[in-house]
Amino acid sequence: QVCHGLRTPQLPVWLCSLSGRHSVLFGTDSRLLSDWKTERVFHLYFYNGQREQAKTAHLTIDTHSHPWEEEPCEDPSSPGKRCPPVEMAIRTKWAGATVSWNGTDPFF
Repeated sequence: QVCHGLRTPQLPVWLCSLSGRHSVLFGTDSRLLSDWKTERVFHLYFYNGQREQAKTAHLTIDTHSHPWEEEPCEDPSSPGKRCPPVEMAIRTKWAGATVSWNGTDPFF
């Protein structure tokens, strides 16, 4: 039997498979699980365990940003700028959200 803590986590945690790599996206604010008002601007942390990632990436998510404030992401097949897979995964829950990497280079 699965213990209660594993069925209902105290902090938001998402296990992801992005581009064939397993990673974890998590938050440290438990209110994100129960209070929709905390989903305006919040912080998540991303770790993929790969050698190229020296430390956990601190992401700031803004779900009420304006489209003109965000840098455009081109089609992943185009030779220009692409959206990191973790940003696309975040937008499956918070459509239109902007993601700030806070000085860390995005992971592709």
